[in-house]
Amino acid sequence: MATTTKPMAKTTKATDKKRAPRSTSRKSAENGDQKKHYRPAPSLPMQNEGMLNMAIKAARDAGKIQVIAFRDRSNLQISNKSLGDYVTEVDKECERVIVETLKTAYPDHAFLGEETGESGKKDAEYTWVIDPLDGTTNFIHGIPQFAVSIALLKNGQPLHAVVYHAMANELFTATKGKGAYLDSRRIRVSGCNSMQDALLATGFPFREGDNYDAYIKSMKVMMEKTCGLRRIGSAALDLCWTACGRFDGYWEKGIKIWDIAAGALIAREAGAFVTDFSGEGDYLQKGEIIAAAPKIFPEMVNVIQGRQA
Repeated sequence: MATTTKPMAKTTKATDKKRAPRSTSRKSAENGDQKKHYRPAPSLPMQNEGMLNMAIKAARDAGKIQVIAFRDRSNLQISNKSLGDYVTEVDKECERVIVETLKTAYPDHAFLGEETGESGKKDAEYTWVIDPLDGTTNFIHGIPQFAVSIALLKNGQPLHAVVYHAMANELFTATKGKGAYLDSRRIRVSGCNSMQDALLATGFPFREGDNYDAYIKSMKVMMEKTCGLRRIGSAALDLCWTACGRFDGYWEKGIKIWDIAAGALIAREAGAFVTDFSGEGDYLQKGEIIAAAPKIFPEMVNVIQGRQA
C-alpha cells in the first residue's frame, strides 16, 4: 500500500502543478476577453465630462429653488421686462446660483444670462448661456412646465447642454458628438414619417413687432396637415420633448439664444434636423428655429417658408 500511495501522491502533485498555470491562463484570457468586449453604460461618456457635470450640479441646485418656491407663490415678486415678458425673484436667484457655481469653477469663462446679461472674461473660448427659468409665465400661473436651461459654447458652437425639468425631476443632457440623454437613457427623435400623423409644438408671438398674421397662417396650415398642435410655454422643453419623441417637431420665432441654445443641441444629438426658418443653420442668432424628425422636416420648412410675410 505504501508503494502504491507514493506514486499516487506524485501524480496528484504533478496534476496540481499543471492545473495551476492552466487556471491562471484561463483567468487572463477571460479578463482579456472582458476588456475586448466591454462597453460602457450609456451615461458614462457624459459623466466623464467635468464641465457637463458642473452644469448638472448648477441646474439641480436651481431646480431645488424652483420647486420650493412653486409650492407657495402667494408672495411672489413679479415685474415686467416688457409686455407679456415677466421676471420674478426666483428667476434672479436661480441665475445667481448658476453663475456663482460655474464662475467659481471656471473663472476664465464668459457668461450670458437672461437676467444679468454678459459677464466674465471677454473673448473667452468658452461661454455659458443660461436661462435660469424658461417658462416664467407658467411658473407664475401655477403651471408646472418650466425648466433650467444651461448651454456651454466653445468658440460660439454648442458643446454641452443641460435642461432640467425640476417638477418632473427629468434631466436632459447632451454633449456634441456623444448623443442625447434623458437621465441615463439614450434618447432619439420619433420615427414619424408623415405630417398627418405628426404632433407638433410651437410658441405664440407676444412681443411688440411680431408678425401675428404670418404666424396664424402657418399655424392654420399646420393644423390642417397634422394630428395636432401643442403650446406648453417653454422652448427648452419643446426641444427636449422633440428630442425624446413626445413631439415630432417644433417651430418658433421671436426667441432668444438662451431659450434654445441647450435644447437645440439636445435635439440635434437625438437625431433631429435643426435649422432656422430658411433651412439654414443660423438659428441661434436669428431668433427662429425648426426642429423635427428627419422625414417630416422638409414639409415643415415648406409650410413655414410659404406662409411667411
